[in-house]
Amino acid sequence: MQPFDDLAQIDKLLTTTKSVRRRLDLERPVARDVVTDCIRLAAYAPNASNAQEWRWVVVDDPDVRARAGEQYRKVLVPLVSTMLRNKEAAGDEAGARISRSILYLADRMGEVPVLVFPCYDLEAAARRYGAVLSPERAPTAMRSDQYASIYPAVWSFQLALRSRGLGSVLTTAHQEDQAAMAEILDIPISWDQTCLIPVAHVTGEDFTPSPRGPVADTIVWR
Repeated sequence: MQPFDDLAQIDKLLTTTKSVRRRLDLERPVARDVVTDCIRLAAYAPNASNAQEWRWVVVDDPDVRARAGEQYRKVLVPLVSTMLRNKEAAGDEAGARISRSILYLADRMGEVPVLVFPCYDLEAAARRYGAVLSPERAPTAMRSDQYASIYPAVWSFQLALRSRGLGSVLTTAHQEDQAAMAEILDIPISWDQTCLIPVAHVTGEDFTPSPRGPVADTIVWR
């Protein structure tokens, strides 16, 4: 198999797609066709049995965004505020800076132009295995193989966004109360809300790679 022609651009995409919180442009709309195209590309990601048991709930209605953002903020702020105090007390300024950026976005989540909830359809998965999903089964009962069937698509979605000049971040705090968010989104509770991805154009200049430790320190050869 031949390598791609422009490895430099591909490497740049892979090394500069990062969690964007403070630089999301809250004023500039995001076109639906751009989001749709990114989801189309994400659908090529590998998944179990090629069953594609995902549902992409895309929220751009201002009222629904506001309610979803408030629910996210309600769940996240108490937890991360405690983490921030602990990090500040421990002198962990790098960690505190990340916590502050998380809180910054939480306070503005409902203002982000597009909120995307990649969901895994647990009922569809149960049918594939010939099982019946009991009404009381919580969405958090997802197994690692099910997350493995949607998170590659989530990352592909984020890469596609980045390639088009948009920013995003994978968040999961809302999972603490999926039932409340499902009611806001008007979706079945059997659709596990695997994450929440705020999507927007970005402000400022281009991104640079985040600091990482030497890769040799993380590899174990046998």
